[in-house]
Amino acid sequence: MRKLILSTALFFVASILCNAYAQTASADSAAIPSAVKSVTKHSITIGGKLINYTATAGALILKNDKDESIALYGYTAYTKDGETDATKRPVTFSYNGGPGSSSMWLHLGIMGPKRVVVNDPENSLQPPYKMEDNANTILDVSDIVMIDPVGTGISRAVGKAKNKDFWGVDQDIKSVSQFIKQYTNDNDRWNSPKYLLGESYGTMRSAGVADYLQQNLGITVNGIILVSVVLDLRTLTFQQGDDISYVMHLPTYAATAWYHNKVANKPASLDAFLKEVRIFAGGEYSAALMKGDQLTDAEKANVLNKLSAFTGLSKDYLTKANLRVNEPQFTQELLREDHLTVGRLDSRYKNINQDLLSEYSSFDPQSTAISPAYIAMFMNYYYGDLKVDKSNNYHTSAYSAEGFDWDWKHNKNGGGGDPVTPNTAVDLAEAMSQNPNLKILVLNGYYDLATPFYGTEYTFDHMGLEKKLKQNITFKYYEAGHMMYIQPASAVAFKKDVAEFITNVTK
Repeated sequence: MRKLILSTALFFVASILCNAYAQTASADSAAIPSAVKSVTKHSITIGGKLINYTATAGALILKNDKDESIALYGYTAYTKDGETDATKRPVTFSYNGGPGSSSMWLHLGIMGPKRVVVNDPENSLQPPYKMEDNANTILDVSDIVMIDPVGTGISRAVGKAKNKDFWGVDQDIKSVSQFIKQYTNDNDRWNSPKYLLGESYGTMRSAGVADYLQQNLGITVNGIILVSVVLDLRTLTFQQGDDISYVMHLPTYAATAWYHNKVANKPASLDAFLKEVRIFAGGEYSAALMKGDQLTDAEKANVLNKLSAFTGLSKDYLTKANLRVNEPQFTQELLREDHLTVGRLDSRYKNINQDLLSEYSSFDPQSTAISPAYIAMFMNYYYGDLKVDKSNNYHTSAYSAEGFDWDWKHNKNGGGGDPVTPNTAVDLAEAMSQNPNLKILVLNGYYDLATPFYGTEYTFDHMGLEKKLKQNITFKYYEAGHMMYIQPASAVAFKKDVAEFITNVTK
């Protein structure tokens, strides 16, 4: 009898534990949402040819190395119908930057089959906004996958994971790489030619992703298109005691002054003018800043005269600034007498300066001019044309998300990395060295103060690449800003440059 009672008790306890485990498993399972997928059919005429395509919008369930579900990962894919041989059809993975930005800007700016119409570079937009077929999409030469990293779009952590687990240089590189692998596997694109196209911080991401895919996931990409480039954050940060950012920004200051007619005896050719400015920036100006307090009065006066002539800023202002003017100071000062502030993302833009005594600009005229149109039209397109269920809340950025705080450490920079100025140029150099066939297309706007073109040139000149690898890199420039594709002529050139790059590399 005693044994029977004991056995019954053990069975009772075991039943409780099993039920508890089942309930826990059920709860965990309930916390994992289903993948989101909306498939629609469309057509567009590109270069006089009708192209039928499929749009797939939604999110897949991203899994980690332990096969655990960690994120609902959003994307919108455009695939050309009728293509039966995946080895001959490239696929381009594309994203914006921030970090913390959705892919909305590239999506409706240049990559997708629809584009927002803006009155570049004027600030005269108001509802109703307009969207039209985008003849400059690369859909005729490549399938396109627009990626929204965690915290943006409808992407979010699931299961035991937290959004903050994805918010950092290395964390982001890993998760975007995992997404690319999973999309590749789910859609049988293992043997397709593959390209990465990122903008701004997305270029830092691309450098890391290309290397991570190659080193850890067995995936090599054929080419990388870097749009409005920053790989070494030190070139942008204006850190105290470090003069490099002042040097890197100077040619873009000069281009901006040239555009707004603040350069005396304005040269006819912007390209010729900028060649002269580059020589001064990397020579006399850089040497003067390096001398610090050892710079003589005569040397300072000589540099001051040229600096004022190139930037359109007064010698009095530059003297008070000790020859060092950072980006928000420049955007506020250049047109102060005209009661205007110039743009950071695109310095062709200008708008009213409400505080003529302010040292720093308080807003970006370019962002202010186009953001409402992009946001309104994207939401209309995403839930309307692409028919994504409105219960999936699309976040245009992660900046307002709870706990959003980017981890800037990058382990490849050694010793855990500098948490202030990570540099993924080292990743790109490694990827290019280990895959000598990897081709790079670098696209920069002359009027981009967010990621100045001279900083890009400097970074590539300091990657330590073998000379034979330098021929794998192509530079293109546009007389526009950070989002060069919103300028009509630059949009046409962008399409031509990217399409030719993909076509030639894929051969």
